[in-house]
Amino acid sequence: MNAASHPYRNIRKCCTGLLNKRGPYQVSEDCGFLLKEPLQELPPHYQPWMDIARHIPELVQSHELRSEIYKMPMLSSEFLQNEKELRLAHLVLSMMTMGYVWQEGEKDTVETLPCNLAVPLWNVSQSLGLPPILTHADGVLANWMKKDPEGPFSMENLELLINLPGGDSVRGFFLVTLLVEVAAVPAIKNIPVVINGVRCGDTNAVVQALENISQSIQDMTDALKLMHVYVDPSVFYGIMRIFLSGWKDNPSMPKGLIYEGVQKEPMEYSGGSAAQSSLLHCFDELLGIKHEESSSSFLNRMRDYMPPAHKQLIQDISYQPSLKSFVQQQNCGHLKQTYHLCVSKLLALRNYHITVVSRFITVPAARTRQLRKQSQDLEDETVTRAPIALEERGTGGSGIMNFLKTVRDQTKDAFIPETS
Repeated sequence: MNAASHPYRNIRKCCTGLLNKRGPYQVSEDCGFLLKEPLQELPPHYQPWMDIARHIPELVQSHELRSEIYKMPMLSSEFLQNEKELRLAHLVLSMMTMGYVWQEGEKDTVETLPCNLAVPLWNVSQSLGLPPILTHADGVLANWMKKDPEGPFSMENLELLINLPGGDSVRGFFLVTLLVEVAAVPAIKNIPVVINGVRCGDTNAVVQALENISQSIQDMTDALKLMHVYVDPSVFYGIMRIFLSGWKDNPSMPKGLIYEGVQKEPMEYSGGSAAQSSLLHCFDELLGIKHEESSSSFLNRMRDYMPPAHKQLIQDISYQPSLKSFVQQQNCGHLKQTYHLCVSKLLALRNYHITVVSRFITVPAARTRQLRKQSQDLEDETVTRAPIALEERGTGGSGIMNFLKTVRDQTKDAFIPETS
Protein backbone atom coordinates (compact mmCIF):
# COMPACT_ATOMS: atom_id res chain seq x y z
CA MET A 1 0.00 0.00 0.00
CA ASN A 2 1.21 3.49 -0.83
CA ALA A 3 1.44 5.20 2.57
CA ALA A 4 0.98 8.63 1.03
CA SER A 5 -2.17 7.68 -0.85
CA HIS A 6 -4.30 6.52 2.05
CA PRO A 7 -2.91 6.09 5.57
CA TYR A 8 -1.00 9.35 5.61
CA ARG A 9 -4.08 11.21 4.46
CA ASN A 10 -5.89 9.75 7.48
CA ILE A 11 -3.03 10.64 9.81
CA ARG A 12 -3.08 14.22 8.51
CA LYS A 13 -6.80 14.38 9.15
CA CYS A 14 -6.14 13.01 12.59
CA CYS A 15 -3.88 15.96 13.31
CA THR A 16 -6.86 18.30 13.05
CA GLY A 17 -9.58 15.66 13.38
CA LEU A 18 -8.65 15.07 17.00
CA LEU A 19 -10.07 18.51 17.65
CA ASN A 20 -13.46 17.56 16.24
CA LYS A 21 -16.29 15.82 18.03
CA ARG A 22 -15.72 12.76 15.87
CA GLY A 23 -12.38 12.52 14.11
CA PRO A 24 -11.58 9.85 11.51
CA TYR A 25 -10.38 7.47 14.23
CA GLN A 26 -13.09 8.23 16.83
CA VAL A 27 -10.51 10.01 18.98
CA SER A 28 -11.42 13.23 20.77
CA GLU A 29 -9.24 16.07 21.99
CA ASP A 30 -10.64 15.88 25.53
CA CYS A 31 -11.04 12.14 25.99
CA GLY A 32 -8.65 10.39 23.62
CA PHE A 33 -9.86 6.84 23.04
CA LEU A 34 -12.64 7.13 25.65
CA LEU A 35 -16.19 7.26 24.36
CA LYS A 36 -17.09 10.90 24.90
CA GLU A 37 -20.03 11.42 27.27
CA PRO A 38 -21.41 7.86 27.23
CA LEU A 39 -25.16 7.43 27.53
CA GLN A 40 -26.42 6.43 30.97
CA GLU A 41 -29.73 4.94 29.82
CA LEU A 42 -30.97 2.94 26.86
CA PRO A 43 -34.34 3.67 25.19
CA PRO A 44 -37.33 2.49 27.30
CA HIS A 45 -37.78 -0.62 25.11
CA TYR A 46 -34.55 -2.00 26.66
CA GLN A 47 -35.41 -1.35 30.30
CA PRO A 48 -35.41 -5.10 31.10
CA TRP A 49 -31.70 -5.17 30.19
CA MET A 50 -30.92 -2.16 32.35
CA ASP A 51 -32.91 -3.51 35.31
CA ILE A 52 -30.75 -6.63 35.45
CA ALA A 53 -27.42 -5.03 34.50
CA ARG A 54 -27.63 -2.46 37.30
CA HIS A 55 -27.88 -5.26 39.88
CA ILE A 56 -25.31 -7.77 38.62
CA PRO A 57 -23.23 -7.86 41.86
CA GLU A 58 -26.25 -8.47 44.10
CA LEU A 59 -27.77 -11.03 41.73
CA VAL A 60 -24.49 -12.93 41.52
CA GLN A 61 -24.13 -12.92 45.29
CA SER A 62 -27.66 -14.30 45.75
CA HIS A 63 -27.11 -16.80 42.89
CA GLU A 64 -30.12 -15.37 41.05
CA LEU A 65 -28.52 -13.75 37.98
CA ARG A 66 -28.88 -16.78 35.74
CA SER A 67 -32.53 -17.24 36.66
CA GLU A 68 -33.27 -13.55 36.09
CA ILE A 69 -31.63 -13.70 32.66
CA TYR A 70 -33.70 -16.79 31.78
CA LYS A 71 -36.83 -14.71 32.48
CA MET A 72 -35.59 -11.73 30.44
CA PRO A 73 -37.70 -11.03 27.32
CA MET A 74 -36.18 -11.56 23.88
CA LEU A 75 -35.52 -8.04 22.62
CA SER A 76 -34.33 -7.10 19.15
CA SER A 77 -31.39 -4.71 18.84
CA GLU A 78 -32.94 -3.06 15.77
CA PHE A 79 -34.23 -0.09 17.78
CA LEU A 80 -30.73 1.00 18.83
CA GLN A 81 -30.22 4.03 16.61
CA ASN A 82 -26.67 5.31 17.04
CA GLU A 83 -23.20 4.34 18.19
CA LYS A 84 -23.63 5.55 21.76
CA GLU A 85 -26.76 3.44 22.20
CA LEU A 86 -24.95 0.46 20.70
CA ARG A 87 -21.93 0.96 22.97
CA LEU A 88 -24.10 1.10 26.10
CA ALA A 89 -26.01 -1.98 24.91
CA HIS A 90 -22.74 -3.84 24.37
CA LEU A 91 -21.53 -2.85 27.84
CA VAL A 92 -24.80 -3.96 29.46
CA LEU A 93 -25.11 -7.25 27.56
CA SER A 94 -21.44 -8.21 27.92
CA MET A 95 -21.44 -7.44 31.65
CA MET A 96 -24.51 -9.66 32.03
CA THR A 97 -22.72 -12.35 30.04
CA MET A 98 -19.69 -12.34 32.35
CA GLY A 99 -21.95 -12.57 35.40
CA TYR A 100 -24.01 -15.35 33.84
CA VAL A 101 -21.03 -17.48 32.85
CA TRP A 102 -19.07 -17.08 36.09
CA GLN A 103 -21.90 -16.79 38.66
CA GLU A 104 -20.87 -20.07 40.34
CA GLY A 105 -17.13 -19.76 39.75
CA GLU A 106 -14.93 -22.10 37.75
CA LYS A 107 -16.52 -25.32 39.04
CA ASP A 108 -20.02 -24.75 37.67
CA THR A 109 -19.57 -22.95 34.37
CA VAL A 110 -22.11 -23.15 31.56
CA GLU A 111 -21.83 -24.49 28.04
CA THR A 112 -24.52 -22.28 26.51
CA LEU A 113 -25.45 -18.61 26.68
CA PRO A 114 -29.27 -18.39 26.35
CA CYS A 115 -30.58 -16.92 23.12
CA ASN A 116 -32.33 -13.95 24.78
CA LEU A 117 -28.87 -12.73 25.79
CA ALA A 118 -26.69 -14.30 23.10
CA VAL A 119 -28.59 -13.08 20.02
CA PRO A 120 -28.80 -9.36 20.89
CA LEU A 121 -25.19 -9.40 22.14
CA TRP A 122 -24.09 -10.97 18.88
CA ASN A 123 -26.06 -8.50 16.75
CA VAL A 124 -24.83 -5.46 18.67
CA SER A 125 -21.29 -6.80 18.44
CA GLN A 126 -21.60 -7.21 14.68
CA SER A 127 -22.83 -3.62 14.35
CA LEU A 128 -19.87 -2.28 16.32
CA GLY A 129 -17.18 -4.61 15.02
CA LEU A 130 -16.49 -5.85 18.55
CA PRO A 131 -16.46 -9.44 19.86
CA PRO A 132 -19.44 -10.73 21.91
CA ILE A 133 -17.63 -10.54 25.25
CA LEU A 134 -16.67 -7.80 27.73
CA THR A 135 -13.69 -5.83 26.41
CA HIS A 136 -11.53 -2.89 27.51
CA ALA A 137 -13.64 -0.78 25.14
CA ASP A 138 -16.69 -1.64 27.28
CA GLY A 139 -15.53 -1.78 30.89
CA VAL A 140 -13.20 1.23 30.67
CA LEU A 141 -13.79 3.36 27.57
CA ALA A 142 -17.62 3.37 27.67
CA ASN A 143 -18.40 2.71 31.35
CA TRP A 144 -18.11 6.10 33.02
CA MET A 145 -19.93 9.27 33.95
CA LYS A 146 -18.93 12.50 35.63
CA LYS A 147 -20.89 13.41 38.76
CA ASP A 148 -20.30 17.06 37.84
CA PRO A 149 -20.31 17.23 34.02
CA GLU A 150 -18.14 20.35 34.15
CA GLY A 151 -15.76 18.87 36.70
CA PRO A 152 -12.41 17.12 36.16
CA PHE A 153 -11.50 13.55 35.37
CA SER A 154 -10.78 12.47 38.94
CA MET A 155 -11.65 9.55 41.21
CA GLU A 156 -13.87 11.86 43.23
CA ASN A 157 -15.84 13.04 40.20
CA LEU A 158 -16.21 9.75 38.33
CA GLU A 159 -18.60 6.83 38.66
CA LEU A 160 -19.16 3.58 36.77
CA LEU A 161 -22.35 2.92 34.82
CA ILE A 162 -22.34 -0.87 35.30
CA ASN A 163 -20.52 -2.92 37.96
CA LEU A 164 -19.25 -6.44 38.48
CA PRO A 165 -18.81 -8.22 41.84
CA GLY A 166 -15.97 -6.81 43.94
CA GLY A 167 -17.34 -3.64 45.54
CA ASP A 168 -15.12 -0.57 45.71
CA SER A 169 -12.21 -2.45 44.14
CA VAL A 170 -14.18 -2.88 40.90
CA ARG A 171 -14.80 0.84 40.78
CA GLY A 172 -11.14 1.49 41.52
CA PHE A 173 -9.86 -0.94 38.90
CA PHE A 174 -11.94 0.39 36.01
CA LEU A 175 -11.63 4.08 36.92
CA VAL A 176 -7.87 4.03 37.56
CA THR A 177 -7.50 2.35 34.16
CA LEU A 178 -9.66 5.11 32.72
CA LEU A 179 -7.39 7.76 34.28
CA VAL A 180 -4.41 6.10 32.58
CA GLU A 181 -6.27 6.56 29.29
CA VAL A 182 -6.96 10.20 30.10
CA ALA A 183 -3.30 10.81 30.96
CA ALA A 184 -2.40 9.59 27.47
CA VAL A 185 -4.50 12.19 25.63
CA PRO A 186 -1.60 14.66 25.07
CA ALA A 187 0.52 11.81 23.68
CA ILE A 188 -2.22 10.77 21.26
CA LYS A 189 -2.55 14.35 20.03
CA ASN A 190 1.21 14.57 19.41
CA ILE A 191 1.55 11.35 17.40
CA PRO A 192 0.43 12.94 14.10
CA VAL A 193 2.71 15.91 14.86
CA VAL A 194 5.67 13.50 15.01
CA ILE A 195 4.61 11.79 11.78
CA ASN A 196 4.16 15.06 9.91
CA GLY A 197 7.47 16.35 11.29
CA VAL A 198 9.29 13.25 10.01
CA ARG A 199 7.68 13.63 6.59
CA CYS A 200 8.61 17.31 6.38
CA GLY A 201 12.06 16.90 7.92
CA ASP A 202 11.07 19.29 10.73
CA THR A 203 13.42 18.18 13.52
CA ASN A 204 12.27 20.84 15.96
CA ALA A 205 8.62 19.81 15.63
CA VAL A 206 9.52 16.14 16.21
CA VAL A 207 11.61 17.00 19.27
CA GLN A 208 8.83 19.08 20.84
CA ALA A 209 6.19 16.42 20.14
CA LEU A 210 8.38 13.64 21.57
CA GLU A 211 8.94 15.68 24.72
CA ASN A 212 5.18 16.03 25.09
CA ILE A 213 4.67 12.31 24.52
CA SER A 214 7.34 11.48 27.10
CA GLN A 215 5.63 13.60 29.74
CA SER A 216 2.28 12.03 28.90
CA ILE A 217 3.68 8.50 29.32
CA GLN A 218 5.11 9.56 32.70
CA ASP A 219 1.64 10.81 33.65
CA MET A 220 0.21 7.42 32.65
CA THR A 221 2.63 5.69 35.02
CA ASP A 222 1.68 8.08 37.82
CA ALA A 223 -2.01 7.39 37.21
CA LEU A 224 -1.39 3.64 37.28
CA LYS A 225 0.08 4.01 40.78
CA LEU A 226 -3.43 4.81 42.03
CA MET A 227 -4.24 1.13 41.57
CA HIS A 228 -2.50 0.51 44.92
CA VAL A 229 -4.78 3.07 46.59
CA TYR A 230 -8.15 2.05 45.18
CA VAL A 231 -7.92 -1.71 44.57
CA ASP A 232 -7.50 -4.44 47.20
CA PRO A 233 -5.21 -7.16 45.75
CA SER A 234 -7.04 -9.98 47.54
CA VAL A 235 -10.41 -8.76 46.21
CA PHE A 236 -9.04 -8.35 42.69
CA TYR A 237 -7.48 -11.80 42.70
CA GLY A 238 -10.10 -13.67 44.66
CA ILE A 239 -13.35 -12.11 43.44
CA MET A 240 -13.00 -9.80 40.45
CA ARG A 241 -10.59 -11.61 38.21
CA ILE A 242 -12.79 -14.47 37.15
CA PHE A 243 -15.45 -12.05 35.89
CA LEU A 244 -12.87 -10.53 33.53
CA SER A 245 -11.94 -13.97 32.15
CA GLY A 246 -12.92 -15.32 28.78
CA TRP A 247 -13.47 -18.73 27.20
CA LYS A 248 -10.35 -19.00 25.09
CA ASP A 249 -7.22 -20.67 26.48
CA ASN A 250 -9.14 -21.17 29.72
CA PRO A 251 -9.06 -24.71 31.19
CA SER A 252 -12.32 -23.97 33.03
CA MET A 253 -14.11 -23.73 29.66
CA PRO A 254 -11.97 -25.78 27.27
CA LYS A 255 -14.70 -26.00 24.63
CA GLY A 256 -15.63 -22.34 24.64
CA LEU A 257 -19.22 -21.09 24.82
CA ILE A 258 -22.24 -21.80 22.61
CA TYR A 259 -24.12 -18.61 21.72
CA GLU A 260 -27.64 -20.05 21.44
CA GLY A 261 -29.50 -18.81 18.40
CA VAL A 262 -26.28 -17.65 16.74
CA GLN A 263 -24.56 -20.93 15.88
CA LYS A 264 -24.57 -24.47 17.25
CA GLU A 265 -20.80 -24.80 17.62
CA PRO A 266 -19.07 -23.21 20.64
CA MET A 267 -16.97 -20.09 20.12
CA GLU A 268 -13.86 -18.94 21.97
CA TYR A 269 -13.14 -15.37 23.02
CA SER A 270 -10.41 -13.93 25.23
CA GLY A 271 -11.20 -12.07 28.43
CA GLY A 272 -10.16 -8.55 29.31
CA SER A 273 -6.51 -7.56 28.91
CA ALA A 274 -4.46 -4.38 29.13
CA ALA A 275 -3.31 -5.34 25.63
CA GLN A 276 -6.79 -4.36 24.40
CA SER A 277 -5.97 -0.72 25.07
CA SER A 278 -4.84 1.01 21.88
CA LEU A 279 -2.33 3.22 23.68
CA LEU A 280 0.77 1.03 23.85
CA HIS A 281 0.11 -0.31 20.36
CA CYS A 282 0.25 3.26 19.05
CA PHE A 283 3.48 3.98 20.93
CA ASP A 284 5.09 0.75 19.71
CA GLU A 285 4.27 1.54 16.09
CA LEU A 286 5.46 5.13 16.41
CA LEU A 287 8.75 4.30 18.14
CA GLY A 288 9.51 1.28 15.98
CA ILE A 289 9.31 -1.32 18.75
CA LYS A 290 9.22 -4.83 17.29
CA HIS A 291 7.91 -7.84 19.19
CA GLU A 292 8.88 -11.44 18.65
CA GLU A 293 6.36 -13.80 17.12
CA SER A 294 4.99 -15.29 20.33
CA SER A 295 4.11 -11.94 21.90
CA SER A 296 3.20 -10.14 18.66
CA SER A 297 0.69 -12.89 17.86
CA PHE A 298 -1.19 -12.22 21.11
CA LEU A 299 -0.89 -8.43 20.75
CA ASN A 300 -2.21 -8.51 17.18
CA ARG A 301 -5.11 -10.73 18.25
CA MET A 302 -6.01 -8.21 20.95
CA ARG A 303 -6.46 -5.56 18.24
CA ASP A 304 -9.59 -7.45 17.17
CA TYR A 305 -11.02 -6.55 20.60
CA MET A 306 -10.71 -2.81 19.92
CA PRO A 307 -13.19 -0.53 18.16
CA PRO A 308 -12.33 -0.85 14.43
CA ALA A 309 -11.50 2.86 14.11
CA HIS A 310 -8.89 2.58 16.87
CA LYS A 311 -7.41 -0.53 15.27
CA GLN A 312 -7.23 1.39 11.98
CA LEU A 313 -5.30 4.21 13.62
CA ILE A 314 -2.68 1.75 14.88
CA GLN A 315 -2.36 0.22 11.43
CA ASP A 316 -2.08 3.61 9.76
CA ILE A 317 0.68 4.69 12.15
CA SER A 318 2.57 1.53 11.16
CA TYR A 319 2.45 2.56 7.48
CA GLN A 320 4.27 5.84 8.09
CA PRO A 321 7.97 6.54 7.50
CA SER A 322 10.13 5.22 10.32
CA LEU A 323 10.71 7.65 13.18
CA LYS A 324 13.64 5.55 14.39
CA SER A 325 15.30 5.74 10.95
CA PHE A 326 14.71 9.50 10.88
CA VAL A 327 16.42 9.87 14.27
CA GLN A 328 19.36 7.76 13.08
CA GLN A 329 19.74 9.77 9.88
CA GLN A 330 19.65 13.23 11.47
CA ASN A 331 22.80 14.66 12.96
CA CYS A 332 20.94 15.98 15.97
CA GLY A 333 21.85 14.99 19.51
CA HIS A 334 18.74 16.64 20.96
CA LEU A 335 16.48 14.62 18.67
CA LYS A 336 18.19 11.35 19.64
CA GLN A 337 18.01 12.32 23.31
CA THR A 338 14.25 12.97 23.19
CA TYR A 339 13.64 9.76 21.26
CA HIS A 340 15.56 7.84 23.93
CA LEU A 341 13.59 9.65 26.62
CA CYS A 342 10.34 8.45 25.02
CA VAL A 343 11.55 4.85 24.88
CA SER A 344 12.79 5.13 28.50
CA LYS A 345 9.40 6.36 29.71
CA LEU A 346 7.61 3.55 27.86
CA LEU A 347 10.05 1.04 29.33
CA ALA A 348 9.43 2.45 32.82
CA LEU A 349 5.66 2.17 32.29
CA ARG A 350 5.99 -1.48 31.29
CA ASN A 351 8.27 -2.16 34.26
CA TYR A 352 5.72 -0.59 36.59
CA HIS A 353 2.93 -2.63 35.02
CA ILE A 354 4.94 -5.75 35.89
CA THR A 355 5.14 -4.50 39.49
CA VAL A 356 1.36 -4.03 39.59
CA VAL A 357 0.70 -7.48 38.12
CA SER A 358 3.09 -9.01 40.65
CA ARG A 359 1.21 -7.44 43.56
CA PHE A 360 -2.26 -8.20 42.24
CA ILE A 361 -1.70 -11.65 40.70
CA THR A 362 1.66 -13.29 41.41
CA VAL A 363 1.80 -12.63 45.16
CA PRO A 364 -1.86 -13.57 45.83
CA ALA A 365 -1.41 -16.70 43.70
CA ALA A 366 1.57 -17.77 45.83
CA ARG A 367 -0.37 -17.09 49.03
CA THR A 368 -3.32 -19.10 47.76
CA ARG A 369 -1.13 -22.11 46.96
CA GLN A 370 0.41 -21.89 50.42
CA LEU A 371 -2.97 -21.76 52.14
CA ARG A 372 -4.26 -24.71 50.14
CA LYS A 373 -1.22 -26.78 51.08
CA GLN A 374 -1.85 -26.01 54.75
CA SER A 375 -5.40 -27.36 54.36
CA GLN A 376 -6.78 -24.83 56.78
CA ASP A 377 -10.31 -23.45 56.96
CA LEU A 378 -10.16 -21.15 53.95
CA GLU A 379 -13.65 -19.65 54.00
CA ASP A 380 -12.44 -16.30 55.33
CA GLU A 381 -9.53 -16.01 52.89
CA THR A 382 -10.73 -13.98 49.91
CA VAL A 383 -7.78 -14.94 47.70
CA THR A 384 -8.66 -18.64 47.86
CA ARG A 385 -11.90 -18.02 45.99
CA ALA A 386 -9.88 -17.36 42.84
CA PRO A 387 -10.03 -19.94 40.04
CA ILE A 388 -7.11 -22.36 40.12
CA ALA A 389 -7.03 -22.40 36.30
CA LEU A 390 -6.00 -18.73 36.19
CA GLU A 391 -3.11 -18.85 38.65
CA GLU A 392 -0.42 -18.56 35.98
CA ARG A 393 -2.42 -16.79 33.30
CA GLY A 394 -3.86 -13.38 32.56
CA THR A 395 -7.58 -12.91 32.02
CA GLY A 396 -6.83 -12.49 28.32
CA GLY A 397 -5.38 -16.01 28.27
CA SER A 398 -1.66 -15.17 28.18
CA GLY A 399 1.05 -16.61 30.41
CA ILE A 400 1.15 -13.22 32.01
CA MET A 401 4.57 -12.70 33.60
CA ASN A 402 6.58 -14.26 30.80
CA PHE A 403 4.57 -12.25 28.30
CA LEU A 404 5.01 -8.92 30.10
CA LYS A 405 8.73 -9.42 30.65
CA THR A 406 9.25 -10.39 27.01
CA VAL A 407 7.40 -7.30 25.79
CA ARG A 408 9.37 -5.16 28.26
CA ASP A 409 12.69 -6.58 27.06
CA GLN A 410 11.77 -5.99 23.42
CA THR A 411 11.09 -2.35 24.24
CA LYS A 412 14.76 -2.01 25.20
CA ASP A 413 15.75 -3.01 21.67
CA ALA A 414 14.37 0.29 20.37
CA PHE A 415 17.30 2.21 21.88
CA ILE A 416 19.73 3.39 19.21
CA PRO A 417 23.32 2.29 19.85
CA GLU A 418 25.81 5.10 20.37
CA THR A 419 27.86 3.97 17.39
CA SER A 420 24.99 4.35 14.89
